[in-house]
Amino acid sequence: MEPFDLPGALRRIRREGDLSQRELAEGCGLSQSAVAQAETGRRDLPVTALARAATLARLRLALLDGDGLEVPPMSGGSVRDLGRRRFPAHLDTRRTAAGISFHEQRRDRPETGYTFTRDRPARDARRDARGTPTDHHPWLPGDTPAERRAARRAEAAQRRREELERRRVAGELPPLTDFTCECPPDCADGDDGLRPFHTEECPCRCDVD
Repeated sequence: MEPFDLPGALRRIRREGDLSQRELAEGCGLSQSAVAQAETGRRDLPVTALARAATLARLRLALLDGDGLEVPPMSGGSVRDLGRRRFPAHLDTRRTAAGISFHEQRRDRPETGYTFTRDRPARDARRDARGTPTDHHPWLPGDTPAERRAARRAEAAQRRREELERRRVAGELPPLTDFTCECPPDCADGDDGLRPFHTEECPCRCDVD
């Protein structure tokens, strides 16, 4: 891959934008001598200055891969850690499973919704099997660990209701009678969404055969 030709790029920008060195320098917040030195290869320019220069000529900077296809920047709206910091760009983010963290979880802090692993061999094996993600996970509403658990509980409860209804229709259970659930709140707090849960003191045990 050829190295970036800064002098040629600056001259192209000036030609496309019909700009003198002085006009380009004023538009980028640089001195004319800085532009002149950059055009002769005697100094570099900050990428922000080069981006402003391209804008003056109605152009924009872009990253291209080896095939000449444009590669977009990473998203600014992807998930972040508890300190609102971005995760390391070269590593892949992962959703934390219920009750599992891929790094030691401090109990005095809120649960993390996403994490990453520094195990590069494991990451590379996943990439070989599934492909390399183009970005980190996007932030989505309703995707906190607590909201995921609530969704799993609701889905599990719906499956149990559907199974009970199927068994009633098949004659495996007696017809449904008027019933009021008397489960205490502790039953709902301990429900992981995978199986019915009742405390030892629960007088109801309504979804246990």
